[in-house]
Amino acid sequence: MPSGAFPILFVTATRIGDAVLSSGLIKRLIDEIPNARFTIVAGPAAAPLFAHVPNLDRVIVMEKRRGGGHWLELWRQVRRQHWGLVVDLRGSGLSRVLNARKRAVGRKSPTPVHKVIEAARVLKIEDEPAAPYLFTSPEIEAQADRLTAGSGPILALGPAANWIGKTWPLERFSQLAMRLTRGTGALKGARLMIVGGPGDEALARGLRDVATGRLIDLTGKVDLLTAHACLKRARLFIGNDSGAMHLAAAAGVPTLGLFGPSDERLYAPWGPHTAVVRGPRDFEQIRAVDPGFTQALCHMMDLPVDRVVAAAEALLAATRDKTEDGADG
Repeated sequence: MPSGAFPILFVTATRIGDAVLSSGLIKRLIDEIPNARFTIVAGPAAAPLFAHVPNLDRVIVMEKRRGGGHWLELWRQVRRQHWGLVVDLRGSGLSRVLNARKRAVGRKSPTPVHKVIEAARVLKIEDEPAAPYLFTSPEIEAQADRLTAGSGPILALGPAANWIGKTWPLERFSQLAMRLTRGTGALKGARLMIVGGPGDEALARGLRDVATGRLIDLTGKVDLLTAHACLKRARLFIGNDSGAMHLAAAAGVPTLGLFGPSDERLYAPWGPHTAVVRGPRDFEQIRAVDPGFTQALCHMMDLPVDRVVAAAEALLAATRDKTEDGADG
């Protein structure tokens, strides 16, 4: 490590969405501590998000082990370093047993509060919370340019989620795309971008026939940061509460999140050009039906296409400063 460096151990979330929501803390630390050097700890799914953080020494992928063995293994890897700061968003006991000048340990809020605010409280910056921010590279941005090359705006869709209960039916995504991109739709002639991970390829195939122009199918084909870069070039993103939704909001694209059995007070897309739409039931009403959220049952059936179309049109109208090709104006 360079002489005079300020080493920071940053322990973030396992899930992609949570990791994105707390990512702005790294940007804030970079801005405020010029000599900071980072070791970032994340779960296997979220770890690739941090590959291009400036002044990065290492990304440690922490895979869960029985009996909390993953924490012991992490301790073995980081115990010899004298840390300037340990940021532990997972609220573990790790920071208490490391040699650190300062410690910032996450605590779960006793009342519902957005995860960006909850993360900000770790660094005592909740009055000016750090918006999610992901670092890419010139090579990634160039790849995104190639993948999205073409004329006309891009409508990005995120039809996947980590549980069937949060997944809006695929046929409704099809109807939505047709309503927005055909006839007198607000994005008439727009190209369709489908965002998803490995295993979501069938969702893209199910939407292939509704594309009015070239389909940009990213499902299982690009890494997280490339997907994030591609989303910067979209005019609108609509998707379930998922990691893709948070990637889109962090990219700055107008983002409409579809919610049902998840709490938008905690997980709404963060940013000035974001919105949430749900059916007639609020989160607590859905939880009363499925208290443990364990049923293999879609809780999104009461969200009609008309309501999503109206919310999408309102968000498009509110963000008309976007250029017609989807780039920021």
